[in-house]
Amino acid sequence: MNGSDEHAAGAAGEEKKPVDLPEILGYMLQQLTEITWQKLGLQPDYLTGKIEPDLAQAKLGIDVISHVASLIEPKLDEADRRVLNNTVRDLRLNYVNRVSS
Repeated sequence: MNGSDEHAAGAAGEEKKPVDLPEILGYMLQQLTEITWQKLGLQPDYLTGKIEPDLAQAKLGIDVISHVASLIEPKLDEADRRVLNNTVRDLRLNYVNRVSS
């Protein structure tokens, strides 16, 4: 049984919904945020286990997160919008602190 068959079997009895792109982008943003924290040098790299800052990559991650966030923000409820805005703010503040030090 391949992955899609398992998903279909696990969803038996549940009504299937079409793929929701803003939801998928939200998951993507969560993953990109984790990687960006790593690139800021504030969390260990998940592959090496070492703190390995790369501020150029961190800036790229922050820019992408900010842009995608602006695209999906109108589709979010107030609580999710606040979490997303706080995440972008925290990443930006930490980037400025890292570049300044």
